Amino acid sequence: MDTSQYAGFWIRAGASLIDTVLIALIILPALTAIYGLQYWYSDAMIHGTWDVLFNYLLPVVMVILFWIYKSATPGEMLTKLIIVDAQTGQKPSAGQFIGRYLGYYVSLLPLFLGFIWIAVDKRKQGWHDKLAGTVVIKDRPDPALFEDSSTRNQCPLLSIDRQSCCGTLVLFAAGRNFYNQTNEG
Repeated sequence: MDTSQYAGFWIRAGASLIDTVLIALIILPALTAIYGLQYWYSDAMIHGTWDVLFNYLLPVVMVILFWIYKSATPGEMLTKLIIVDAQTGQKPSAGQFIGRYLGYYVSLLPLFLGFIWIAVDKRKQGWHDKLAGTVVIKDRPDPALFEDSSTRNQCPLLSIDRQSCCGTLVLFAAGRNFYNQTNEG
């Protein structure tokens, strides 16, 4: 099988860098306008509601919405990359995209190993891709790269259906957030 259409580590890193610059062009001026220049010199971890919204919530929402509506972030679009279902080559479900984003944290925690995995994997999948059942490809999919399988909707790590897998990740994150909020103070 020819793997030349799978997007490798460096082009994906470039797309991520483009996305980082674009989001910074939105967030940095907005936070400076709201909090003033002292925002950048303060030792405070969180400066208020707008800080949380712009630094934590906005990037998550923007990335997931771009994935759902375009199957790519702006950086991926500029580098002509697209996220597709690993089994069919079709557009992934919204649940797969949300699970993929949550999988970023899994890929990030052990010294970025889940992202570095892209460089050595046969299909150029990071751990977040494997968890969500997605691959990143160059431009449009070649049908020969994908297999038709009766396990299409099965989470590869947990042997349960993919919607349950992604739903479990979302419920875990929500439950942990609720637990942290109720145990503060």
